[in-house]
Amino acid sequence: MIRHDGRAPNQLRPVTITPGAAPYAEGSALIVCGNTRVLCAASVEESVPGWMRGQGRGWVTAEYALLPRSTHTRTRRERAGASGRTQEIQRLIGRSLRAAVRLEDLGERLITIDCDVLQADGGTRTAAITGGYVALALACTRLVADGKLTRSPLARAVAAVSAGSVAGELLLDLDYREDSSADMDCNVVMTSSGDFVELQGTAEGAPVPRQRLDALIDLAAAGVRELLAIQHRTLGL
Repeated sequence: MIRHDGRAPNQLRPVTITPGAAPYAEGSALIVCGNTRVLCAASVEESVPGWMRGQGRGWVTAEYALLPRSTHTRTRRERAGASGRTQEIQRLIGRSLRAAVRLEDLGERLITIDCDVLQADGGTRTAAITGGYVALALACTRLVADGKLTRSPLARAVAAVSAGSVAGELLLDLDYREDSSADMDCNVVMTSSGDFVELQGTAEGAPVPRQRLDALIDLAAAGVRELLAIQHRTLGL
């Protein structure tokens, strides 16, 4: 099957990660996955939330937002507070990026990763995780370079991708057109050691046999490995 944009079923959209896209931030990256663009900026604060004080550990959290014209029609700014969808995405990004860090090595510091979607065409949350890791890694490198830490608190890399079933075909890295017609879709977050951080999957119609779900996860895992390699090159490792 050749997809509407010419990709093979197991092919990622063209991916680029540009480090330093927000130069005032301690770490930042602009990730582009096809027509999805997310600006990720990591900010370091020399304190932690009140409930963590005195524990000698740091914290990593995330915020996520769709800019008003990142979508085909204007998305209203969430001035009254994050919607349920936004909160769920923020928590996913935060959980995923915390999996990359030894919090005890961060000291009592807070790193917030702001993920602002400049253009949305599916896969914004997975792009935010993949680009957010690069921003986080750069912020950790900055902490060491500034003499605030003796070693980087990073323990492993983390990346994420979507996969799904469209018209019975398993596809990697769904864009909006594919995602909106999928009969099953899944977001897969993995580490550089091949371990899983999170799986979010839903059958939109008929229940999904275990064998088919396993095939979908294998497809996504191969895509994550490609993204991890792109992160590695971006960071010059």
